[in-house]
Parts: sequence; structure tokens; C-alpha cells
Amino acid sequence: MTLERTVRRLLLLPLLAALSLSACRARNKTLEIEYVSIPEAVLRDRVAAVYNKTGTVKNAERVQVLERERRFVRVRTDSGLEGWIEQRYLVSQQIYDGFQKLALEEKDDLLQATGTTRNDTNLHLQPGCETEHLYQLSQGTKVALFKRATAEKNLPGTTTTPENQESAKAAIVEDWWLLRDPEGHMGWVLARMVDLDVPLEIAQYAEGQRIVAFFVLNEVTDQEKKVPQYLVALTEPKEGMPFDYNQVRVFTWNLKRHRYETAYRERNLNGVLPMTVSHEDFEREGTLPVFLLRVREGNGNVVERKYKLNTPIVRRVLAPGEPPSKTESRKRLH
Repeated sequence: MTLERTVRRLLLLPLLAALSLSACRARNKTLEIEYVSIPEAVLRDRVAAVYNKTGTVKNAERVQVLERERRFVRVRTDSGLEGWIEQRYLVSQQIYDGFQKLALEEKDDLLQATGTTRNDTNLHLQPGCETEHLYQLSQGTKVALFKRATAEKNLPGTTTTPENQESAKAAIVEDWWLLRDPEGHMGWVLARMVDLDVPLEIAQYAEGQRIVAFFVLNEVTDQEKKVPQYLVALTEPKEGMPFDYNQVRVFTWNLKRHRYETAYRERNLNGVLPMTVSHEDFEREGTLPVFLLRVREGNGNVVERKYKLNTPIVRRVLAPGEPPSKTESRKRLH
């Protein structure tokens, strides 16, 4: 080997090593993953006013980020489609993981009501219009409702100062529902975007109050027809209240008059969801429907109150050693 060839080989070795290292890094580079947060978006071949459509992506679809330019991102779908999409139509892997974690943490929540979405609406990770969202629910989607929360609404052009902070909070607090859609996605939705599927036969007795939860306690037979009897929780017809509900009513079916009647009503409750309905054996009375209310007392503690329905009578079920309240004492005297 001549001296010239040896020198040439020695000069090429660092270049080959650098190219090899660069290729390894390229192979090992993890592509960023994001998810589509609108119902449908178009992929374009270029970032320009005039472009060709290269495909479409759907809500919650997974894409790989290939390149970023200003407010656009070039992505590749799992099916191999590539194109540019606006960044505002995508959310990060962290947000997607947040929704998976929420669904896992809340999977054993107790159902409080069912409902139907009034309009197309976003499913948020936390209560609040400005919080992150991923999934979209279309109008008419059937949903299961589990928890209520409140959040302040940020009005455009409104600045909260120390002087107006309290009045601003009181004026713009909104109710939110934690719900699950038919695909199993969980998230928070503005409460007024959901109509509860309360049977009309009992909804007509709301007397201007807002029903927030309803349960079938049992069924009775009227002329070979099964008729459900209900427990209903109601609240004031406005948002931002400090309680989930402040009134409960039990509707039983009058077999002689073939209509619903109020068998029990309790007002002025500082009620906390969830409510629980089950059955329990009461020996001589047999197996009866029972329901459990959670109520916040004046000291801030949440206590549980159990009730039983022996149609058409509803009574408290006191725990061993629990003294009856003044209200219960008055009821027994009468």
C-alpha cells in the first residue's frame, strides 16, 4: 500500500465514524406523539394558502410529529398518511395519558344519573372551559354521570382585581359533570350541556327545582305492569351552589289511583354526591330498598344517613347507638 493511499484511508475513517454515529442517533430518535383534538381535520401537502389535501384525521387519532413550522406541524398517521396540520388541533401525549389516568382512577365511581348531550361539546381533563380537552361528544350522545364540581368562568376582557374578586367569583361560577361516554372515555363537561334522562312521570313534579340524580328503588306491579319507584335528588335552579343537592324526594306508585305520589321529602340538606341505593334484609319486614345519603354538617364533617322504603313509608335506619335527630323525634311523635 502506497503512502498516499494510507493517508487517504486515515482521513476517511473519522468521516465514516461520524456518519455511522449520526445514522445510529437517527434510528434511536423517538418521534414525538400527539393526538387530534377536533372531530376531523385535513392534512395538507404544504403550509400555504393553496394546498393539496393528503388525507384526513379523526378525533383522538394518534400521529407522529415529523416537523414543525410556525403554527403548523407535519405529521404521519399510523396508517402512513403524511401532511401538515395546525398545532391547535393537536394535544400532547401527556394530555392523552391524563385522560387514561382519569378513567382508571374513576372507574369504580357510583352512577348518579344518565343523560344526553344537548350540543356538540368537549370532554375536559378538569372542570373549566380553559382546561385541556381531547375527546369530543356529538349532540345526542348518551352519557353516564358520576360527580359534580364547580369552576369559575373566565369572561373575555374581564380582569379580576382584589377589589372585585369576591363579586366576580360569585357571578361566574359554573357547574360541571364528570361523565363517561359510550366508548368508555371519562372527562368533565359543562353541566348545562347535558339533559338528564329523568322519566317525565316524575320530572313534572320538580316544582322549579333542578334534578341532579335519580335512582330506581324497586318496582311494583299494577295490572300486570311493572312500575318503578324512585329516589330523586334536587337542587336550586342555579349554578355554583355550595352543595350537590339540598332536597330528596321518594316517589311511590299509588295502586288505587294509578299515579305517582310523594312518599317522602326532606329539605335543607347540604348533600354530597354520591348517593347509594341497595337492598337489605329487615327480618320481619323482609328485604327492602335502602338508600344512603351523605350530608355535610355545620362543622364540615360529612356523615352518612341510611333510609329504608317499606312502600309507601320511608324511615331512617339508625346505626347502633345513634340517637334520633330532632326532626326524627318530631316525626315519631306525629
